Amino acid sequence: MGSIKDYFSGLGKGVASLVKGLQVTGKEFVTPKITEKYPDNRENMHIAQRFRATLQFIYDKDGNHRCIACGTCERNCPNGTITLETKMVDTWDGKKKKKIDRYIYDLGSCTFCQLCVQTCPTDAIEFSNDFEQAVFTRSKLVKQLNYLPEKPEPKPTPEQIAKFEAEKKAKLEAAKAAAAAKKAAEGTTPAIELDEKAKKALAAAEATGDPEKVAKVKAALEKAARLKAEKGNA
Repeated sequence: MGSIKDYFSGLGKGVASLVKGLQVTGKEFVTPKITEKYPDNRENMHIAQRFRATLQFIYDKDGNHRCIACGTCERNCPNGTITLETKMVDTWDGKKKKKIDRYIYDLGSCTFCQLCVQTCPTDAIEFSNDFEQAVFTRSKLVKQLNYLPEKPEPKPTPEQIAKFEAEKKAKLEAAKAAAAAKKAAEGTTPAIELDEKAKKALAAAEATGDPEKVAKVKAALEKAARLKAEKGNA
């Protein structure tokens, strides 16, 4: 008797549960559909601007970027997603400048934390919201962000050249004045005869055509020769 009662009790609970489920299903059946029609609506699909999909360089209309190859983004990336390859170039004023050669970004290991973007001192990179990044091979997720050819160093303007020459002349005159003042303070000293090695070093400096460099090298060689002579006399 008890087993029959339990049977019909369980049957009633099952039917009640089924009816409850059918009520939910029926309600959703007549509810207006909000399912995205992707990829059919790709052209007019709205994606939030704050959505982070992939890292990219910021180029202006002339194809210039603001990356200075400082390596801040590479150091702050927790996963080693960014790799910078740099090179040294000569500027018009004879100095060396570090520039970006290849900016490698591994999308497959990126956690989209945005530390690279937030710490960039020149705002040279940003995250786009282009989420369609599915590929068939892992290697295609490794991208070179600086895809445009690097432009050569800009030529100096006449004003920059004049300013550079004036500064160079001022430094040379200041060095000569300092040397003259030091010589006057120490008193007149006899001329120092340079050995063959020192003469070759001085000739190499003169070959550069930089008067400031020649003056510095000559003063250093004479000082070294003077100290050597004084040590020998002692």
